[in-house]
Amino acid sequence: MSGDFVKVAIVGSTGYGGVELIRFLLEHPKVEIVSVISASSSGAPITDGFPHLINLVVQNLDGVNVQEIAAKADVVFTATPSGVSGKLVPQLVEAGLKVIDLSGDFRIKDGAVYEEWYKHDAPGNDLLQKAVYGLSEVYGEKVKDEQLISNPGCYPTATLLGLIPAVKAGWIDPATLIIDAKSGVSGAGRGTSLTAHYAEINENFKAYKVNKHQHIPEIEQVLTDIHGSPVTVTFTTHLAPMTRGIMSTMYATLTGSHTNEELVELYKQFYEGRRFVRIRPAGQWPATKEVFGSNYCDIGFAVDARTNRVTIVSVIDNVVKGAAGQAIQNLNLMMGWDETLGLKNAPVYP
Repeated sequence: MSGDFVKVAIVGSTGYGGVELIRFLLEHPKVEIVSVISASSSGAPITDGFPHLINLVVQNLDGVNVQEIAAKADVVFTATPSGVSGKLVPQLVEAGLKVIDLSGDFRIKDGAVYEEWYKHDAPGNDLLQKAVYGLSEVYGEKVKDEQLISNPGCYPTATLLGLIPAVKAGWIDPATLIIDAKSGVSGAGRGTSLTAHYAEINENFKAYKVNKHQHIPEIEQVLTDIHGSPVTVTFTTHLAPMTRGIMSTMYATLTGSHTNEELVELYKQFYEGRRFVRIRPAGQWPATKEVFGSNYCDIGFAVDARTNRVTIVSVIDNVVKGAAGQAIQNLNLMMGWDETLGLKNAPVYP
């Protein structure tokens, strides 16, 4: 592996996160995809399940064989369900590979907390502590030259990018945080279930995992790190009848008197030079369609002087900035490249 070019393997290539990694990495100027991997479909052409890749990816799917992966690749993306990466990643790291994990297995530093929320055995503590949490715009400097990156969850990405500047500046009271988040159905993955059944989701809008979503401890862990003392949040998730997108709407009490314009300026300064966070002007709020298919996170504000509360609206594409796009952004940061490489696509509109 040189600093100018890497060979990558994608474990979990037949999930939405994996196939989105393929879409972006095909256009990355410093990456060659050397192996697309699926434990359940090895030997079959990837185009059997994804005909849109005909003539773009000609490889058959490989099985999960750590020695074969290590012989081909420099970097591995693990886009597997939680509970799978925790067992596979230690073997990949032991083989000397760099790993960017898109599952939730290495995000929570306390193994007991992970087991409580994810209902899987936690990975070993050494790797949990070694893994760098790859919220690119906040911890990007820590990612460089590291071997194991834990890619943030989709809901936490939208939520944390929307909250961190105000929490860090002390402009909002973290004890008053209420987070109301909505996701498109692709967040449920490609597997068949009533959750993703057309007749169940079409023309429907419903809350799920109320106060029990596994992303709660991830959000609280990061906000606690930023704030310097424990933060707990009320977090409610909803499933929206759309394919892609997350909107995280956050409510908090202001600690002083701040205007929309002041919040806009605070956030612009915090994210200065970070190309994928776009701060909306005062009085303008983003929509999921405006980041569709892209690695952008758009954020807007509404201060209510009557209640001394602020509403923060943050949107991302859950499959891109909430998964594959941010993983590639972390690859770029890990390698010391421009973080926008392979990710400069404008949002798809309409």
